[in-house]
Amino acid sequence: MMKTTLAGLLLALCWPLAGAAAPSEKDAVALAERGARFLRAHGKSEMISKINSKDPEFNQGALYLAMRDLNGITVAHPTTALIGKDLMDVPDADGKLFRHEMVALARGKGSGWVDYKFRNPATGKVEAKTTYVLRVEDVALEAGIYKP
Repeated sequence: MMKTTLAGLLLALCWPLAGAAAPSEKDAVALAERGARFLRAHGKSEMISKINSKDPEFNQGALYLAMRDLNGITVAHPTTALIGKDLMDVPDADGKLFRHEMVALARGKGSGWVDYKFRNPATGKVEAKTTYVLRVEDVALEAGIYKP
């Protein structure tokens, strides 16, 4: 009986996670805007620390915040090996220089979406992805989702 009760409890606790919906565009915008508020209140150094440490406030697994300077250099990213890298001329799977588009958007209009193809770590397949870019001072915050 104890095993059945414990198994039922575990199933009840984990069931919502198993059926959790993939992040939406609305979620990406909300994450970028939350990051912008944090950056303005606490400064760039604190925001970098939060992103790089995978703080759950700004990293929900499939949806996370990254930061790029307006020259295209990665300033903060949960995959810390990317920090300090200039990946501007590294194309997506279709040859699109999407990071150029991200930086141009940040420098110009200040916010918006960039579509490209990228390998989804959850599936291992190249999939359509869209990233919301939001300029805050001299950096761009980025939050992307894979399209359904």
